[in-house]
Amino acid sequence: MFSIYATEGNKRMSTQDLLEAINAALAAGETDFFIEASGQHDIGGPLWHPEGKTIKFRVVNPGQRVGSMCLPGTEILVEGPASADVGWLNAGGTITVKGDGGDTTAHCAASGKIYVGGRAGTRSGSMMKHDPLYDPPEFWVLKSCGSFSFEFMSGGIAVICGYGSSSDESVLGDRSCVGMVGGVLYVRGPVTGVSKKDVKIQSLAAPDIAYLQSGMNNFLSYIDRPELATELTDWSEWKKIVPLSYDERPKKANTDIRSFRTQQWVQGGIFGDVCVDDYQVVGLVANGLYRQRVPVWENSRYSAPCEFNCPASIPTQTRFNLLREGKIDEAYKLVLDYTPFPGSVCGSVCPNPCMDDCTRQSLDLSAQIGQLGLYSQEVSPPKPELETGRSVAVIGGGAAGLSVAWQLARKGHQVTVYEQDQRMGGKMEQVIPRSRLLPEILARELKRIEAMGVKFRTGVRVDQALFATLRDANDAVVVATGAHIPRVFPWPGNERVVKGLDFLKAVNRGERPPVGKKVVVIGCGNSGMDAAVGAYQMGAEQVTCIDVQKPAAFAKEIEHVETLGGVLLWPVMTKEITAEGLVATDGRVYPADTVIITVGETPDLGFLPAEIPLERGCLQPAGDYGIAAGVFTAGDTIRPGRLVDAIGMANQAAESIHAWLTSGEYAPPKKTIIPAGRLHTAYFAKCGACELPAAEQDHQRCISCGTCRDCHMCEKSCPEKAISRTTADGSYQYASDAQRCIGCGICAGVCPCGVWTMNANSEPILMYKTTVAS
Repeated sequence: MFSIYATEGNKRMSTQDLLEAINAALAAGETDFFIEASGQHDIGGPLWHPEGKTIKFRVVNPGQRVGSMCLPGTEILVEGPASADVGWLNAGGTITVKGDGGDTTAHCAASGKIYVGGRAGTRSGSMMKHDPLYDPPEFWVLKSCGSFSFEFMSGGIAVICGYGSSSDESVLGDRSCVGMVGGVLYVRGPVTGVSKKDVKIQSLAAPDIAYLQSGMNNFLSYIDRPELATELTDWSEWKKIVPLSYDERPKKANTDIRSFRTQQWVQGGIFGDVCVDDYQVVGLVANGLYRQRVPVWENSRYSAPCEFNCPASIPTQTRFNLLREGKIDEAYKLVLDYTPFPGSVCGSVCPNPCMDDCTRQSLDLSAQIGQLGLYSQEVSPPKPELETGRSVAVIGGGAAGLSVAWQLARKGHQVTVYEQDQRMGGKMEQVIPRSRLLPEILARELKRIEAMGVKFRTGVRVDQALFATLRDANDAVVVATGAHIPRVFPWPGNERVVKGLDFLKAVNRGERPPVGKKVVVIGCGNSGMDAAVGAYQMGAEQVTCIDVQKPAAFAKEIEHVETLGGVLLWPVMTKEITAEGLVATDGRVYPADTVIITVGETPDLGFLPAEIPLERGCLQPAGDYGIAAGVFTAGDTIRPGRLVDAIGMANQAAESIHAWLTSGEYAPPKKTIIPAGRLHTAYFAKCGACELPAAEQDHQRCISCGTCRDCHMCEKSCPEKAISRTTADGSYQYASDAQRCIGCGICAGVCPCGVWTMNANSEPILMYKTTVAS
């Protein structure tokens, strides 16, 4: 047993120091305590043992609140009396006081047992309660209680044995059981002054006797008075007190609240100086005007992570929703609003940043967005019914130029694309290996652009004179020539270097550019991996790819090169190129018959007039993508990037050009990603990689972040049936009826897509006066 003596000489330990000493001993493994207190408070609760062992206290001379908030597994024995609040908020402990208990013993007890071997003070047992998930609290008193005992009792069991109290006027004191609405009180001895408006006194029934019989010996054992068993078990001397039911309680005459407030209440109300009473009675749960919060269905207010991360802003969640509704053709056409190359780019060569932060990853794997693009190869939207009569010349037939042309043609403008190469497609046609982008996919998508009315002019090199002619002959000109001048650093021997872009173009033309048996590729991006694969195709036996930093190529492209036998090394910084190979700055020589460089390209913009400035070889357009009056740009001419980046810029440039042609205004798009906390993935089952459906069936897994998936959960979950679904013109929407809605927020809580928002109710309450200083 661990003993603590709360006084030493004339020095008394503070309550805080005593409790800290108990906690320290408990942490050290002690479970059996003797406390010789000196009025310190809160001894014995709330404590628990990490291994579930019982914690025992024997206490002498405690202060207030002994065993307050006591937890299951704690046993407290007080030798002698205790002051106020014994077992206050007891939550499961067993507390025994061998002497008298002070005022408010067992006050607010919710569980556990409290045994008093003497009297209990005033307001003992008040506000006892019972959580039906746990055993009810028990409160046993050997003698009697003070006034106001069991006031507002709402649950639990109390037993007042009345021992030695036969001469008392009442063993429950004065005005007992006021406001009692629950629980049961067993009493032996005289009882007077109980609140007859709240309770009734009854004789014991068989279940009552069985309970008292089973508990009496235990109680008397705890307080060391087993000899009283015979005297206290004459059940004819006992009675029980229970609360009246609602129907049994006396009712006051009904008073119309409006009459009371107009005829008996203060004239104009006690707040008449600030409001004009509207005589509305606002209940605990309010609807309509008096709701605290108002739900709003904000469908598509936020962008899903897939849409937010896609430079072309393709709303994949909307596409999946169309597939979910069985609108297959409409779903596959939707992507064409954002790109003419769903198969060539999205489905073939794009790194699919849309999948990087897919919410589905928190469960298993991202939704299969990239493959969806391949399903849109064959569909075609209709040509515009009206033609604007405006003409646009697009210089450059790559991803950016063709995307601008596609968007403008769909708006009814006449568009002609001028391409220097003999084939349209830019780097998609000229550079990307056929193994990554199948020629037939690109051919189908180019044909679809032509079918939309875009005119192709290949083999046309635009110089300054032709640029001026095009500018004069058209309402707008778009510069989208990409970046086709390979970057080469001035190392000694750089004349030996093969430019990667020229090499890849030759391979794609069907030529066989010569390479040696050993090849070094400078640059480990995707172009470097393409060059390495091309080198193997041209007969190289060993390819080494070097970079000054960690390779930036896609993992699958790196894996392909390594499967062929290629090696990637970094960091390696080039010093010079010699007949033996590449010499690094650290002196190491990497043997090579051929050195190919793929470290980026810059645009060729020599055909532009001097009035259009360049910065580091690139164009710097205004926010509307304009570089001069009626002249716009997009893609790698601004900054080299991915094909999807060029498409995203082209879409915005097309909107700006359309505004220019129609005297409208261009507003740059703004996207806000949906906060992750608004989404709920708990409704979706985890799916293993081997169980993934086909991409066009992945709408089953798509959470549809920020866009309603029409699951009806909000409608079915609303406790007030306030939410309704309506349809019009083939679309649907959800709304909340203000007269039914109580602002509980369940709709927002259950919505997996995060489209319901709970806003503070800002509707003005017109009863309030407003004053304006004169």
